[in-house]
Parts: sequence; structure tokens; C-alpha cells
Amino acid sequence: MEKGRSYDYVVVGAGSAGCVLAGRLSEDPDVTVALIEAGGPDTAQEIHVPAAFSQLFKTEVDWDLDSEPEPGLDGRRAYLPRGRVFGGCSSINAMIYIRGNRADYDGWAATGATGWSYEEVLPYFLRSEDNERGVDAFHSTGGPLRVSDSRSCHPLAQAFVEAAVRAGYDRNEDFNGAGQLGFGSYQVTQRDGLRHSAAAGWLHPALNRPNLTVLPHTRAQRIVLEAGRATGVEIRDGSGAGLVHADLEVIVSAGAYESPKLLMLSGIGPAAALAALGIEVVADIPVGQGLQDHLMAMLNYRTDAESLLTAASPDNAVLLEHDGHGPLTSNIGEAGGFLCSRDGLNAPDVQFHMAPVLFHEEGLGPVTEHGFAIGPCVLAPTSRGEVTLRSPRPDAAPRIRHNYLTTDEDRAALVAGIRAALEITAHKPLADFATGPFSVPASDSEADILAWARRVSMTLFHPTSTCAIGPVVDPDLRVRGVAGLRVADASVFPTVPRGNTNAPTLMAAEKAADLVKGAR
Repeated sequence: MEKGRSYDYVVVGAGSAGCVLAGRLSEDPDVTVALIEAGGPDTAQEIHVPAAFSQLFKTEVDWDLDSEPEPGLDGRRAYLPRGRVFGGCSSINAMIYIRGNRADYDGWAATGATGWSYEEVLPYFLRSEDNERGVDAFHSTGGPLRVSDSRSCHPLAQAFVEAAVRAGYDRNEDFNGAGQLGFGSYQVTQRDGLRHSAAAGWLHPALNRPNLTVLPHTRAQRIVLEAGRATGVEIRDGSGAGLVHADLEVIVSAGAYESPKLLMLSGIGPAAALAALGIEVVADIPVGQGLQDHLMAMLNYRTDAESLLTAASPDNAVLLEHDGHGPLTSNIGEAGGFLCSRDGLNAPDVQFHMAPVLFHEEGLGPVTEHGFAIGPCVLAPTSRGEVTLRSPRPDAAPRIRHNYLTTDEDRAALVAGIRAALEITAHKPLADFATGPFSVPASDSEADILAWARRVSMTLFHPTSTCAIGPVVDPDLRVRGVAGLRVADASVFPTVPRGNTNAPTLMAAEKAADLVKGAR
């Protein structure tokens, strides 16, 4: 690696946002771009086989983080997988393509995020999308990211949707269309039944460009700041320490946990906390505060029907390889839905994911029998957590506390979601498949539901808002009080969107690329 070389732009993190930025910025042959990534190339077979994604947990492509003891989960630590590989979480996630709700973005704009209303961000969703359904008012073709219908269509997932409709909920054929409420099958980021990550869409097509330099297996240690301006990034790889200079901008795209950590290590963050660790304060702003995430409680049932337990058969491998179909194309969370838990809401506050296989112990539990899982989540949480430094050492994991289930509103939403899941499972045709509980609440009383939820609830892998537009970055994503420095990833979201967060992250990175280009 050439240490000490200068580039116009230095992007930290080859996750979802970093891949977009590296790809878009390097489209201009007159600029040079360096992309720093702690992990390596996305070559593991399990990355590309959709049904195998949970096999990547706690491997070399996972940051394998844990929360601090969570007060709302009876002091339990939550397991927090995050991608440490080209594509970041888009290389290890469940591939669900959900943009969020119009109310999310209009709410951002109304509270000061100028330029981030739904009508203003929709073009960036469209720019990124290559939807196999074609073009309409809400979808486009020709973008870098392939969006497809499920090629698995597991009977258990279809039975869940039918049961939800019989329980009185609407059917929704497109959660990214005119309305979000209702139940149906999710679209996924796949091409021909295989994962199509941000690395596949934006980074791989750019790798042969002479103006793009990718530095894999390289940890960003600190941002170099001179006279209040970001001028580069201190790095460390297998050969030692070095420095990558940025002539124009440093763009931090390391995610909702690692981006605030890097800023704080560089002296950008809450002054008292940084000073206590002996870090010189450059900008006293609330980096790391405001953390939000979606908490999900998975109800698991046994069944006599064939689940994805047997997906990895030779015949199914042939189906995947030659036809791009079959159980191995399943993204696990094949179906789901959105509902309002109470009257008076302008947008849903509960989301569901249905897996045609057991999914327990935070996705780490053994699967030795046939079953299925239904996971309601708190979609619009009111709780807020924080990311803080454990020590001034760059190799120390950050302290993460989400404060899950610490507000009345969040507890009420989860209880309502769990009761709805119990109700749906009692309806045909799903009721005909369930042979008994594997892990469910003892009853539908609020006390039993919350006691069970505190034991089993897990992250839905959607941390956001730790470098939010407003207190930390301006609407152009420039870090307040520091020149030449932006943050562009899910950490800048003022609130967590109502839905899976990969599509919004890609949107934000597309918009960020335009903002960066416009500043030249």
C-alpha cells in the first residue's frame, strides 16, 4: 500500500454508503478517490447464497459487536452483527428492499433537514434502482441495484400472508408504492436469485478505474485535522501505520456505530467525555447521541411442513446454480407487513418479518427441526441510545446502549405487534401448519408478553442517527465545526425510517455524492 499518497477524496468504509460514494465519485476521471475498508473482498460463498446469510454471523466478515447491558431487556447484552467486508451490511443482511414511509422524510424536512423531504429524496431511490417489475411512478430500471421478487416463495411465507388477510389486514403488493400498510411478500436485492449488494452494484464496476484506490484490511485510526480542517486519515494495515491525505474532503461512511467512534477518536464529540479520555477536543458536538434501532421479538412455532431446514440439499443447489430459483434463494424474511397499533397514527408503528424456518437466540440458535418464525418490531421507536468510546485506542469496540423498551410507547407498540402475530398464527392457512409453540409468550397478557420479549428480543440490524442531520451534520452532511469533513451513512438519519434501512442508506449516499460533486 502506498502510504502518504494524496487523493482528492478519502472515503472511510466500503459498506453500503461507501460503495456508492466510491463508485459515483470515481465516475469523474479528473478526481482521485481512496476507499478505506477494515474488511476484505466479498468472496465468501455464503455472501452470495441468500439463505446462508446468518452463517456469516460471528465470522471474519462481521464486526461481532455487543451492546452494553440493556436496562429494558433485563440487563441482557444484545448481539449486534455488522458487515466488515466489501458491501458492508448489504453483504450480510436479509436483502429486504424497503424505503421507509413518506412521513419519515417529510418529518425530517419539517425539523430542519432541508432537501430531505420525500419528494426530494425519491429521485435518489429511483436513480439507484433496477426493478424487475419495470417503471412506474414509484420505480425505475437501469440503476446499479437489482431489485427482484422472491424466487423462493415458500409455502409457509405465503400462508402467513393469507392468514393476515383472513385476520382482517389488507394485502399489499408493493410496500414501496402508494401506501405501506398491509401484508405481502418483500422485494429483495437479488439478481437471478443471488445477493446483489452495494459492492456488486457500485464498487465492482469501478474497481478497474485508475482513479480509484481501494485499501482493504485497513483500519481508519483517526481523522487528521489541521487548523480546523480534515486533511486525511491515519490508517493501519498489516504492514503498519500510515497516512492517506485528502486534498478536498474526507467522507466517513463507517456506519452508525463506527462513524461516531471515528469522529470521537479524532476529537469531534461531547467535550466532557472526550476530555475524560485525554482526547483533545476539536468540535464539541453531540456525536454518538440519539441512537435508534428497530427491536424485534421472534415468535417461533414448530411445524410438520418442510421448512428451510432442508434448503441446503444437492437438488436445491442445482436449482440455484442453473435456474436461480428454489429454497436457497430465500432471504429468510420472505414476507411481512405494516400496521398501526392504535388509532390516530399517520404512519405504521409495527413491522413484521416472517421466516419459513426457526430463527431464535438472536439468529444464533441451532435449527434442528422444522418451524417458522414471525417477528413484529417496534417500527417508530421513541427510545434513544448512545455510542461512546470505551477507550482512546482505535482497536477498542465502542460502548453501545440502545435503551430498547425504555418508553411506554415502545412497550405498547411491541405488545400490540406480538398480539397481532398471535392472532395471525391462529388463522388459516397458517394455523394448519403450526403444530405447537417453540418460543412464544406464556399468554397474551401484557405482563407475560413483556417478560418474554425482554428475554428474546433482538436487533433488526437497523442502527441509525448517531451523527444526525441537525446536531452533528448540516443538511449537506458537513460536520459542524470542521471543514472538509462529511458523514454519509445511516448515522445521519434524524430518526430511523419505518422499514429496513439498506435502501435509505443507499439513497442517502446517492444524494451525498451529488452534494460532494456540487461543492467542487
